[in-house]
Amino acid sequence: MSIQLNGTFQITAWDESPYNQNDDGSKQVLAKVTQIYSGDIEGASELQYLMAYSTSGAAMFVGLETLTGTINGKSGSFIIKHEGKFEAGVASSNFTIVPNSGTNELVGIVGTGSFKSGESGQADYSFEINA
Repeated sequence: MSIQLNGTFQITAWDESPYNQNDDGSKQVLAKVTQIYSGDIEGASELQYLMAYSTSGAAMFVGLETLTGTINGKSGSFIIKHEGKFEAGVASSNFTIVPNSGTNELVGIVGTGSFKSGESGQADYSFEINA
């Protein structure tokens, strides 16, 4: 049975460390991020993005996020694999829940989703899960 989950997350910390910088302004960075989830998912997450910025300031990124929280009264954690972009001030990502990453009452969770950022480090998320 498929369940749709929607809500927002708020970035609470962002620490970006360049590991390759070019003279033209392009660079590759590791971003360590923490977030708080509200809505159909209540919880918090820690994630790491590998990001490649172009000279325009746009970026492509991949990342792994560990989300710990509660969904429909069930508590646990799971890992999300991101593939996204940052362009014209907006971040967006399509993601997949890593198979067999669910713990506690969220063992067996699978699904996909996406987010699109708004302002002030907040983004709207949408998951479609089978739990």
